[in-house]
Amino acid sequence: MDVYESIRESARKIVEQCTKRGFKIATAESCTGGMISAAITSVSGSSAVIELGVCSYSNRIKREVLGVSEKTLEALSEYSRECVEEMANGVLKLSGADLAVSTSGVAGPSGGTAENPVGTVYICVCGRGKTISEKFVFPDKGRDNIRAAATEKALLMLLGFEL
Repeated sequence: MDVYESIRESARKIVEQCTKRGFKIATAESCTGGMISAAITSVSGSSAVIELGVCSYSNRIKREVLGVSEKTLEALSEYSRECVEEMANGVLKLSGADLAVSTSGVAGPSGGTAENPVGTVYICVCGRGKTISEKFVFPDKGRDNIRAAATEKALLMLLGFEL
């Protein structure tokens, strides 16, 4: 199964499971640029599941809309576990959803550093007092591949999130 088939299948399962449980989802996406919410909304019946999607590419939107602290952005940058946790919790609060997923990272081809090379993506899933976040470094096979890999991983994390 290629990454795009995996994305479609994961999105289908998310809509199915969240519909059965009556759960709503919100997204806060930076480097994935709306790919997670697009995958979910491509599934028929997703209107019962998706509550809000924020494409928070700029740090201004991360701060002003999602409530990411200036301290986090200055001390740790937008490429940090703390930033995606604040993004996810911010969109959760903003939307009133049950679950939230957020992404921020370096899709390339530029922007990488020694600490966060191209391919680095931080992903967070949270809901009902529980938060899981991880740092991934995907192979640098180009911007589109990194974004797709991050979308796939975020959907899989959402699927595996236990409430």
